[in-house]
Amino acid sequence: MKENYNKTDGYRESIQMGLKGLKTVGKNISAQEELEEVKIKNLKNEIEKADAIVIGAGAGLSTSAGFTYSGERFEKYFFDFSKKFGISDIYSGGFYQFPDKETTWAWWARHIYFNRYINPTKPVYNDLFSIVKDKEYFVITTNVDHLFQRAGFDKKRLFYTQGDYGLFQSVNSQNQKTYDNEEWVMKAIEAQGFKKNSEGIFEVPENKKISMKIPTELIPKCPDGSDVIMNLRADSSFVEDEGWHRASKNYYNFLEKYKDKHILFLELGVGNNTPVIIKYPFWQMTMENKNAIYACINYNEAFCPTQIKDRSICIDGDIGDVLKKIMK
Repeated sequence: MKENYNKTDGYRESIQMGLKGLKTVGKNISAQEELEEVKIKNLKNEIEKADAIVIGAGAGLSTSAGFTYSGERFEKYFFDFSKKFGISDIYSGGFYQFPDKETTWAWWARHIYFNRYINPTKPVYNDLFSIVKDKEYFVITTNVDHLFQRAGFDKKRLFYTQGDYGLFQSVNSQNQKTYDNEEWVMKAIEAQGFKKNSEGIFEVPENKKISMKIPTELIPKCPDGSDVIMNLRADSSFVEDEGWHRASKNYYNFLEKYKDKHILFLELGVGNNTPVIIKYPFWQMTMENKNAIYACINYNEAFCPTQIKDRSICIDGDIGDVLKKIMK
């Protein structure tokens, strides 16, 4: 992480807060014993009464919405890659070293399309939006699938910290721009033999004859002729473009505006891959603001520090199911 940064950089301020929170919490973790219906009632009450809501979303939220990276969904769209290369899921396929660029970008066209340009099978994001749309809210997420915007969330209230499946960046580190890839993705998917259904969504044809390569002339390039890579945070080469910095500043300003108010930190599906971006900062900010409430919905990972146990609501369960109960 950059050592020198503008204090209005919400991303790096959040990480510093997370590191501070980790030191403060130590091993003092608590799981709550209350009945689920009591927790849901309390959470619904906090959503209604809070001055502001900060939503922190991880991969578990999209999983609840149906964007699973393994199993039936993987086999449906990547069965050929699985058979030939032994790839077991979409996530690991993103790191596979394919033999040539034509195959690499055929993979990525599918990877992007089926996780960025179609709607999920369950209305989890839409339900979440209906719950918070009339509140003062802001979203910070490590997800890169664009599902918040597809559900109607205000772009100015979103911060995608780790990138966007819908963007390319150049391999040239001097080029700090990002490029929309939708037009390319559609061409690359069609070139593999996928067919549009009655709703205009690309699907595997009935005969399952699809290619694991795209034509050489379809290999994506930047306008300057340089090769492209995904705009996903993997190392220091990740491009933080103007939109990224604008969102980071908006996040910082939102936190500053409500730092002493009744604020609900609502954590949804955040695991242990990058807890320092959302989970630990949420814990620390709740500790520092006596008017704040921390809430967490997650499978088998719903817990909180003992220091904020009395101001926390931890629900172990499917996010979509819990949201439905809140809406009743």
